[in-house]
Amino acid sequence: MTEKTGEQKQKRILILCVDRDGDLGTKAGVKTPLIGRTANLDGAVSLALKDPEEPDANAMFEAVSLHERLSNEKTVDEVFELATICGSELGGVGADRKLVAELNTVLDAFSATEVILVTDGYTDEAVLPLVESRVPVSSVRRIVVKHSESIEETAQLFSKYLKMLVENPKYSRIALGVPGVLFILWVISWAANWTTYLPIVLLAVFGAALLIKGFGVDRYFKNFYKWAKEYSPPALPVQIANYATIAGILCVAVSIYSGYANALLKITPIPMDTAGWIADLPLLSVYFLKGALDLVIVGICTILLGRGVRWYFNRDVRVLRNVALIISVAWSRMIFDEAANVLLYPYQGYLTLIFYIIVGILIAVASVLAILIAHRSAKSFFTKSNGKIDEFGEG
Repeated sequence: MTEKTGEQKQKRILILCVDRDGDLGTKAGVKTPLIGRTANLDGAVSLALKDPEEPDANAMFEAVSLHERLSNEKTVDEVFELATICGSELGGVGADRKLVAELNTVLDAFSATEVILVTDGYTDEAVLPLVESRVPVSSVRRIVVKHSESIEETAQLFSKYLKMLVENPKYSRIALGVPGVLFILWVISWAANWTTYLPIVLLAVFGAALLIKGFGVDRYFKNFYKWAKEYSPPALPVQIANYATIAGILCVAVSIYSGYANALLKITPIPMDTAGWIADLPLLSVYFLKGALDLVIVGICTILLGRGVRWYFNRDVRVLRNVALIISVAWSRMIFDEAANVLLYPYQGYLTLIFYIIVGILIAVASVLAILIAHRSAKSFFTKSNGKIDEFGEG
């Protein structure tokens, strides 16, 4: 019973040296974990021979020296052991997982009650939580030989951002792509003996890069590419309606130019002052209307026809109203043309214009009556627009 109590009170102290970046394995080819003074001393010598300035070798020598000093000063209830564990040169999660696995192996071989941690100073923040989660850390010994902690942290941070500039496409296009284009242009200009224009070309390229990045042109192209890649054509009636709309807008746009050209052709000489333009404004308006009228009517009817096709396939009752509107717009061509003739030749009278207006009204009324009759006879066809029957004023 007394021997068991004495064993429970015994302090088992592990002097642990940590090489988080795995230099012991990559440079010296030593397999870890290393347990015992002899194995650690041999490992430190091997690493020091490969790289005399390696801080991890100095940390291992310090761990061996500390083990010898504490072993000579130990009390009866103290037992000391020395071990070295390594991470990975890749760093990050992989290095930490390797450290934990080797630490568990060491603790299985030597069940420590506390740990004295020996590091090169830079890895303290990453290593301490890993060790303390498994065994208490009673002391930390930092060895700083050829570098300071702040300098190594700065170097680590610099290498991280440098790697990001090289490997991340988001940044490499600017950090590497633009300088690469500038160097290529410089070589081409030098080879073609165009060095006189080189500053202008370089400024133009640099300005274009700033313009594209500043206004997000690259994002617009990226979004357009994504939309084009994922684009799914709409239903056939929608395609017909869209095509008819585009064709109708083009007709209207061309009609404006046609009216403008017709007006300039008929008015000779062209007025050179504001008073002349004001005096010729009525004639300009008439000739513009005559030159643009046909294409305007065709364009509007095309747009309405495309919408009508879409509504027909959707069984929408508005297709009937659209038919009446197409007929009215088509007949309005006669009214506008005759109105232009009246403005151009007022002495011929207004009887023809009045006749066209009356006929247009009768056509509109007849169209509405015909649509009402067609709606009543084909009511079952318009199954998707029952809520729109009242648009014709029925009931």
